[in-house]
Amino acid sequence: MSGAALSRDPRLLASVRDVGTRPGIDFDYTDDAATAALLERHRRTVAAAEHGPLMWLGALLLVAAVVWPFAGSAMPAFDGRPELAYGPVGPLLVTAVACLTYVRRRWKRELLHPRLTGYRHVLGLARAHGVPVTHVPHWLVGRPLSGDRETVPVPVYGEVATLPTESASAGEPSPEEVKPTSTTQVPPPEPTAVPTPTPAPALAPAPAPVPAKPAAVAAYEAMADEGGWHDETGCLLLLAAIGGAAWAYSEENPAGYLAAALATALALTTWLAGARQGRERQRLREAALEYVRALTAAQSTGTPVPELSAPLRGLLEEEAAKDRG
Repeated sequence: MSGAALSRDPRLLASVRDVGTRPGIDFDYTDDAATAALLERHRRTVAAAEHGPLMWLGALLLVAAVVWPFAGSAMPAFDGRPELAYGPVGPLLVTAVACLTYVRRRWKRELLHPRLTGYRHVLGLARAHGVPVTHVPHWLVGRPLSGDRETVPVPVYGEVATLPTESASAGEPSPEEVKPTSTTQVPPPEPTAVPTPTPAPALAPAPAPVPAKPAAVAAYEAMADEGGWHDETGCLLLLAAIGGAAWAYSEENPAGYLAAALATALALTTWLAGARQGRERQRLREAALEYVRALTAAQSTGTPVPELSAPLRGLLEEEAAKDRG
């Protein structure tokens, strides 16, 4: 959310500045450079809290607690000694749960940092004032990449009525209401000296137009979650062909060779279909990426843009991760 978009409505701007002056925040969310640095710094902090060494230790201890009874019962040294075969399970499980609980609490504490909480309120205020929020990073609201549940969602405010036009707010009469009050001819004013024009101050960049969504982008959104099964299916069919050929050789049955040939043909057809779909997906992905970049450029000039769909959000996050790497 750019500062230009937040400044379009004076009421929204006042609310955003009020959020920035709350205790514990003291931040100007209309400063794009400072806000980008703030989000990047806290993104790394949240990621470190969620995927730190303690999380891996807890996961390892949890796996050990699950595997230990099976491994202990299979070891001859533990025969007749249940305290060794099953005794460590309890301490391992308690330690793992304690580690993972601490990681979860620390991760949520980082998400509830006052400045991140303030930024989520800024996004909620922007939506309430009719400014579409193009993209909300999954880490900012605690949303997993494969789900929609948000741990700390963006607050929801009541919708605010749009401002009237300048002419209506100033109370200017319409052209039909303007009537002549006198028929007396007014002499033209005497010519005066024209002052030398002074250079106008530099103006802010004009809002860029919102690009229309191409058909290729809509096709990418429709097929973003499709595919991914061609390679696995082709491998299974090839294994079936090998098994059929082996059975035909051992049993001297020519029908097995026919089944093996059919399974091989199906495997090749499946792989070719997957390759075609992959090429089409890549072509559509490039078009969707250009559309997302155009929307981002338009929003940076203060133009309200539509919110991105889930496939386009994922695409934007992938590109942001590449830029950071």
